[in-house]
Amino acid sequence: MPIPLSQLGENAVLARLLHQLTVQSPMLIGPGDDCAVVARDNEWDTLLKTDVVVESVHFTADTAPERIGHKALARAISDIAAMGGIPEYALITLLIHPSRYVETAEGIYKGINRLATRYGISVAGGETSALPHDGIVINVALTGRVEHSRAILRSGGTPGDIICVSGPLGGSFPSGHHLDFEPRLILARQLMEQGPRPSAMMDLSDGLGADLPRLAKASNCGFIIHPEKLPLNNGCSPQQGISDGEDYELLLTFHPQDFVNIPQDLQSTLYPIGHLTQDTTTELSTGWQHFRA
Repeated sequence: MPIPLSQLGENAVLARLLHQLTVQSPMLIGPGDDCAVVARDNEWDTLLKTDVVVESVHFTADTAPERIGHKALARAISDIAAMGGIPEYALITLLIHPSRYVETAEGIYKGINRLATRYGISVAGGETSALPHDGIVINVALTGRVEHSRAILRSGGTPGDIICVSGPLGGSFPSGHHLDFEPRLILARQLMEQGPRPSAMMDLSDGLGADLPRLAKASNCGFIIHPEKLPLNNGCSPQQGISDGEDYELLLTFHPQDFVNIPQDLQSTLYPIGHLTQDTTTELSTGWQHFRA
């Protein structure tokens, strides 16, 4: 009997789909991390990322077009940052109903171009198509580069590593942060260049409750967090910090001996919230999952 997507949830759906895919050389890292990694040359590897925003899921119909464009590109940049990389080229696919105004499409591209200019990204092209029903969908395919064999993966954590986040959590939708956030690209590159590098890293798009278990599982670890240590946005409870999602901060782990050697100006931007454990049975109230009813 066919299984509804809502019965499984995003994690289980992805597990079934990715099981069918194969990874071939020169691909170094395939599906399952923030980006795929492909061998380029002796100095750099290539990062590949695609991300989508959908009206009524990631933004509302009355959202300013420039903010929609900003979010569409910023989400993909955040994933490049989570690998320790530098974004390079973007392809934009815009699906929009013909009843919408051309000024809306122009505004979306204005928001994209403004952010692309800020981070040195070339918008290389893309695609447009009419939707058969009212709404807007934007897909961003983004490439980047990272030092050869130096991409930071979700799977690099070990028991005892310190778990950190790069900023306050919770309340992203009511505050508008989910539309206006700045990807933590500069912080990630500072850690790559000044060190010590994180042992594992990913971006917090679905919430700590969804993303920390993913990082821990990839590292074959469990985790312990201390809710009283969570950095929270004004008016948010620890539970909201865990489950709200759309924070777009970095989730990082460090070997204890490395964490104490992080330059003070960088260490002050990191918030230790717990540590990875050898016990892999840890549970945490979940964050966002697509397909859930």
